[in-house]
Amino acid sequence: MTGSRLSTDSYKGVRDFYPDDMAVKEYIFDVWQQTAESFGFERYDASILEPAELYRAKGAENAELVNEQTYTFTDRGNREVTLRPEMTPTVARMIAAKQKELAFPVRWYSIPNLFRYERAQRGRLREHWQLNCDIFGSSDTLAEVEIISLAHQLFLNFGADPDTFEIRINDRRWLNETLAAAGLDETKSKEMLALLDRKDKIDNFEAEVEKIAGPDFSLPTEPPGDSGVARVLEGLRELGINNVRFAPEIVRGFDYYTGVVFEIYDTSPENNRALMGGGRYDNLTALFGGEAVTGVGFGLGDVTMRDFLETHNLLTADITAPELVVIPVESTENLEAMKVASQLRQSGLSVAVDFSDKKLAKKLAAAGARLSQYALVLGADEVNTKKYTVKNLATGDDLSGSLEELLNSLNS
Repeated sequence: MTGSRLSTDSYKGVRDFYPDDMAVKEYIFDVWQQTAESFGFERYDASILEPAELYRAKGAENAELVNEQTYTFTDRGNREVTLRPEMTPTVARMIAAKQKELAFPVRWYSIPNLFRYERAQRGRLREHWQLNCDIFGSSDTLAEVEIISLAHQLFLNFGADPDTFEIRINDRRWLNETLAAAGLDETKSKEMLALLDRKDKIDNFEAEVEKIAGPDFSLPTEPPGDSGVARVLEGLRELGINNVRFAPEIVRGFDYYTGVVFEIYDTSPENNRALMGGGRYDNLTALFGGEAVTGVGFGLGDVTMRDFLETHNLLTADITAPELVVIPVESTENLEAMKVASQLRQSGLSVAVDFSDKKLAKKLAAAGARLSQYALVLGADEVNTKKYTVKNLATGDDLSGSLEELLNSLNS
């Protein structure tokens, strides 16, 4: 506040969604939903509030998360509550609660709102939405192949070329065995995993590796043929997914990963960063009692998704614009314009009516600037004859006829 006036700024690290931004967010959500459901995934959801112990139960790493990076508070019933920072513990809780009733394997997805108290920066805010997709109840590496192929298809469905992103895969189980075989004890192994997870953020990586493991240590550049990651790579290539490689430095920060892990990177120098990640976690549901249910999944945030789309010019304004704008010449035709728009919408078109007082030429220019595809100018003649002309704003071509005739042409 300044004096008696409230600030118009939003809380630091979160976003206001004005109509254009809301349209982009909904577009991203729509593609996420359609792609997940095309792979047979069912949608679920839960409250943003969880007991803080849900995150502490996963170990010291997550105690630090709760204490330093989450929004945790005591409610009026003296319960410690956290605004969820991730969705995986929640879905594991839900699976554990119903595991006697579920027919495994199950494929679930959600688009939760998540919160973390950390420094706001490009690609990372204090609040975001995230697509989570998980397969529970299958230990076959084909589950990894399926979940990664879904992630791959997501980017294609936004119009991305495969060379604009790269899938990097590793195997935590193989990595742990490799570190143990090199003589690293549990403490040294954890130090090495933490170092690998920071590889792209430090300049003296090789020197730090030598401090931990000695001068002779090196990670293999190819996985053994019988490893889980090798089978996943082979399966993906069988599906024609070739923008994928073995990356022994991929760790994923959470300790609950037990097998194959992966991240997808933007290949553009302007946005060369990890966009999403995931992997196999086989023991998380055991925290709630009963038998452990195997799981594999990923999370993809809306902030990094939008950054990727903008970097590769895949987020043009036409996704936020109505397909057709009805333009009344005079204000006396406004009501008739609404009637025409209503009939057009019944065919599935998105239609807006320009009620502004601008001149006709400026209304047409505004429709083109919004990247609407068509405009229908409505004057006295059109009202009287019920014959209309639709202009393709991109090509300048015209279509004329009754509404029925126009709809047949537009939908053909």
